[in-house]
Amino acid sequence: MKFAIAFLTGFLSASAAWAQPLPADFVYLRDIDPTIIQDMRYATANNFVGRVLKGYEAGECIVTRSVGAALRRVQQDLKPRGLSLKMYDCYRPQRAVDDMYAWAQDGKETPAQKLYNPKMRKEDLFRLGYIARHSGHSTGKAVDLTLVRLPVAKAAPFDSNAGYADCTGPQHLRVPDNSVDMGTGYDCSDEKANTDSKAITPQQRKWRETLVNAMARQGFANLQLEWWHFSLPSPRDTAFDFPVTKR
Repeated sequence: MKFAIAFLTGFLSASAAWAQPLPADFVYLRDIDPTIIQDMRYATANNFVGRVLKGYEAGECIVTRSVGAALRRVQQDLKPRGLSLKMYDCYRPQRAVDDMYAWAQDGKETPAQKLYNPKMRKEDLFRLGYIARHSGHSTGKAVDLTLVRLPVAKAAPFDSNAGYADCTGPQHLRVPDNSVDMGTGYDCSDEKANTDSKAITPQQRKWRETLVNAMARQGFANLQLEWWHFSLPSPRDTAFDFPVTKR
């Protein structure tokens, strides 16, 4: 009887945690537009840290309702042109931001890091603004994304032991990605990743312009340091720390 009661208590506690709703105004992007592709890198080892970040318990894109509605309008604009959005990161728990900062300060250079910032040390990332103590992602108003051609081609699986080229190298040698060629990979801490970089080809520049213009039409502003980072202007400035869980 004691075992049965303990089991039932544990089951109900787990069910309650699983069923815990998102904070007001936050939604799963799949519930707004399931056609938008998701490749949530921080819920995997396929990122500059080389492991899952704290707070990412599932590979789900969570956004505010206004951001989700605007992304749906962008997607509707892109579809007739044979394109789709692909999300790399959306809402980011504050504990993940803290995890990034602690990683950047530990003084340990890693192979994964060199794929994403080949020309600098980890400690430079904070000084140059690539990593911060506070992120618009935690407020729900920032997203990281790219473009993918339709129909969607299947990307090769990520292999942590593979000898990929760093994020500034040719697309076919970088970490596998089925997106269009933006000139660098996602999360590339390099001047070549600046949206208006002159160190990319005319076609790569055209893809960046296509993304920036499509997002701007729905009110999103691009961060010039990173071609993939966009935010929807909002007075919201509260950082949240609830975990990213399964939908």
